[in-house]
Amino acid sequence: MSHNHAHQHRHYGTAFAIGIGLNVAFVIVEVIYGLSANSSALLADAGHNASDVFSLILAWAATWAAQKRPSGKYTYGLRKTTIHASLINGVLIFTAAGLITWEAINKLQDPVAVPGNVIMIVAGIGVVINTVTALLFMKGQQKDLNIKGAFLHMAADAAVSIGVVIGGLLIKQTGAYWIDPALSFIIVIVILYSAWGLLRDSVNLALDAVPRDINLDEVKKFLENIEGVEEVHDLHVWALSTTETALTAHLVVPGGHDDHFIFQVRQQLHDRFDIDHTTLQIEQTFEDEEYRDYKM
Repeated sequence: MSHNHAHQHRHYGTAFAIGIGLNVAFVIVEVIYGLSANSSALLADAGHNASDVFSLILAWAATWAAQKRPSGKYTYGLRKTTIHASLINGVLIFTAAGLITWEAINKLQDPVAVPGNVIMIVAGIGVVINTVTALLFMKGQQKDLNIKGAFLHMAADAAVSIGVVIGGLLIKQTGAYWIDPALSFIIVIVILYSAWGLLRDSVNLALDAVPRDINLDEVKKFLENIEGVEEVHDLHVWALSTTETALTAHLVVPGGHDDHFIFQVRQQLHDRFDIDHTTLQIEQTFEDEEYRDYKM
């Protein structure tokens, strides 16, 4: 058997700390101005941003936990917490979208007069803060589903804030208070569209599905085409975390293998498919006793 522990977790401690600090400050600002302006929209958005602070803390904690070495009964360490965190973040995004929709429906039925200037200024601050926070995670979200969850939260909030700024401007110019809830529906559609992929991938990884960027048929074909390999069976590929992939397989090599065989296969799996943790069992005959018992 052979294992490749090429773990490549990036530390995003500074990014999470800055993002959490900025968003906590913004929540306080929204609550203060929401109460002074009697704006339910700002108070609702403050609650939404408070949930985002929780999401950032969750993602940060998962990233930290993933760095812990295997010990005791957690023989893989706590890497999978990143998958669970991304799943929870996906659920939170959809929940927030549902709350925004509910608030928008209520506003359509009973429009509330709100001061356009205050809304535009506070929402404008939100655009800056959420955009800056999203940018902190932009690069990492391409390869790490947990970081992608944090990125999508902040990007979605930036979109919400932009919509609120536009709504505040139109309300100020026209006095049509229905514009605010109408924009909310558009924003919800954008949020759900961007977050669907996150939730889908998180559920799949939580169920140990093959990661999206790996073609299982291509992996099996590669193993079958290795010189000396007659058969491949019990092939499994799954995610250890949002950045690491594992593989186990039985290879039937009738002529035996040299000392470098497993190392070379493992290295090629890493280079071709970005598989970090490989476990191979070599069998000299397909119908060995263990496998025959398994088939029966």
